[in-house]
Amino acid sequence: MFAALYAEQPVLLALGLFAACVAVTALSLPGAAIMTLAAGASFGLVMGTVLVSFASTLGATLAMLAARYLLRDSIQARFGRRLDEVNQGIKKEGALYLFTLRLIPLVPFFVLNLLMGLTRIRTWTYFCVSQLGMLAGTVVYGIAGTQIAKIDSLQSIASPALIGSFVLLGLLPLLVNKVLQF
Repeated sequence: MFAALYAEQPVLLALGLFAACVAVTALSLPGAAIMTLAAGASFGLVMGTVLVSFASTLGATLAMLAARYLLRDSIQARFGRRLDEVNQGIKKEGALYLFTLRLIPLVPFFVLNLLMGLTRIRTWTYFCVSQLGMLAGTVVYGIAGTQIAKIDSLQSIASPALIGSFVLLGLLPLLVNKVLQF
């Protein structure tokens, strides 16, 4: 059924996925990882990555702007201590601090989106750095999604490609950490 719908309306499905990813990220709802897997499975690695990458970055930027202009007081009250650390990191390292946090998810992404709204980082800088910082994770999840799409039997669940893609998901934070230390 999905294949037939995709064959008839690929643009509509792509726009629907894009809008859903923006909404999930902007509203800090759970499910972004599953949507990225689904995008890889449904649209392939390149198209799925492009869709999710721009949608999640747009959603993260909308969440950051909501924190900055609408939710400032409640976020300040809830995350005040963490905000001091983030402000110091931004002051000391600038956009590199955000980039590092995006690569190594020490702080959950939705919390980072909200905290960054209370910093002085420029919106365009936030968007561009988030786009680059989240890209590696998006690609890895997209790869895993493409492998999930190939499952056609219980035996294919244990395929080297599928297992390898999930191992890569688990190793990504460690690899990024080593690269940043280097």
